Amino acid sequence: MGKGLRALAAALLAATGLAACSDGAGGERTPKIGVILPDSATSNRWEQADRKFLKEAFDAAGVQSDIQNAQGDKSQFQTIADQMITNGATVLMIVNLDSGTGRAVLRNARAKGVATIDYDRLTLDGGAQYYVSFDNVGVGRLMGQGLIRCLTDMGTTRPVVATLNGSETDNNSTLFKAGYDGELQKKYDTREYVKGPDQWVPDWVNAQAGTMFEQMMTETGGKIDGVLAANDGLANAVIQVLRRQGLNGKVPVTGQDADVEGLQNILSGDQCMTVYKDIKQEASAAADLAIALARGETRPAPATVRDTVSGREVPSVLLQPRAIYRDNVDDVVTAGYVTAEELCTGNFAKLCADNGVG
Repeated sequence: MGKGLRALAAALLAATGLAACSDGAGGERTPKIGVILPDSATSNRWEQADRKFLKEAFDAAGVQSDIQNAQGDKSQFQTIADQMITNGATVLMIVNLDSGTGRAVLRNARAKGVATIDYDRLTLDGGAQYYVSFDNVGVGRLMGQGLIRCLTDMGTTRPVVATLNGSETDNNSTLFKAGYDGELQKKYDTREYVKGPDQWVPDWVNAQAGTMFEQMMTETGGKIDGVLAANDGLANAVIQVLRRQGLNGKVPVTGQDADVEGLQNILSGDQCMTVYKDIKQEASAAADLAIALARGETRPAPATVRDTVSGREVPSVLLQPRAIYRDNVDDVVTAGYVTAEELCTGNFAKLCADNGVG
């Protein structure tokens, strides 16, 4: 074991030692993992996928777990964390609402001898022992490349591109933006594309994204030819506006998360692409680390991510995303992320059949 991993192992043992020293037979506390999800409004994934896959992994390992959702409420997020620690959590895994809230929760957990994991979103200066997510700059690159592909397919000349980023307080939003801006900037630099309105959507609120996009359309006199929307929820808000104006399917819109609504929008031609992230794989990787920590064990991480505030290299697991277009929607079904039954309902049955889905 190298010097860095020995230091990591020592830190993990120090953090978990206190959490495993009381309440059970032989003086050891029963391993218990607390998970705080962020909300259920900005993306369907948290309740439909993450909760299910995490619980399955914990149950399969015979480890107690408590999975709760803060529903976008920062005060509730803190309250849930406090309750989990009081109720005997030996590991706390969080998806922060912002780095400030997450930082306070993680520091309190460490002070109480509870091991910590950042799940999906890195808490800047939070000090979590592990970070499990995707290559989020890579997610952004796929969205940028996807919009370019869709605009090329439509033969749009010097398109005006509008951008709806995620929440500015979410570090993932910054990473996504770095990825897709890097792709689109090449087109702006050569004057092939025109950079249009570019705004952050507070807290990823879909309804607010719709209002913001309506304002963008007004400001540009309706001259928006493509939309980089940072996830499927924001994309659907944009699509609703385009539908009211008879422009759906004529203005390419990106997304990510590959949720049922996003995939249906792709099948109908209203959304040009999404990014599929294997949530089951992410949940499994995070659960493995959490279970090890709960048992007082240590695991090496295959990568590190630099915390841009503290400068710390955070031991990390980063998974690879995939671009999804109409011609490979079935890949998401085959992977088991969504079912053909929930995707191919009503009018979508024929679209699924026409595109080899299910």
